[in-house]
Amino acid sequence: MSEETVQLDQIIPDFTAKATIKPFKLSDYKGKNLIIYFYPKDNTPGCTAESIDFREYYPEFQKANTEIVGLSRDSMRSHENFAKKFDLPFPLISDPEETVCNRFNVMKTKIRYGKPGRGIERSTFLIDRDGKLVREWRGVKVAGHIEEILEAARQLNK
Repeated sequence: MSEETVQLDQIIPDFTAKATIKPFKLSDYKGKNLIIYFYPKDNTPGCTAESIDFREYYPEFQKANTEIVGLSRDSMRSHENFAKKFDLPFPLISDPEETVCNRFNVMKTKIRYGKPGRGIERSTFLIDRDGKLVREWRGVKVAGHIEEILEAARQLNK
């Protein structure tokens, strides 16, 4: 994957990453829309709620010719356990080196318990069937977000 940060309305260079289910390769999704959602950590309340929302709406996304992939810095083992625990039907990318996170510019300084630290800013990206980044949502609040993403995915098929 190139060192460049992805840009809205640009084709995203192909990349590979470790993921549950099977290794992730962006070019495997050509011809389908793709949602990549970045979340801070497995098994935390917001991240669990967000992943469950994607699971519950997964059939609707499939009808909209849209695949889903989640991504955090957690290990493959953590992802495998998280995906099994919540019966997630889509892959989770493990990015402990922050390679993909940096390409999508989702790493931010956050204050936790009064101390600064780096972490993933909850963000969602919608890539069209040609591999072009067409929508991005940053600083996402989980409540109501899934419906907005689904509607954007449906609009791509019109």
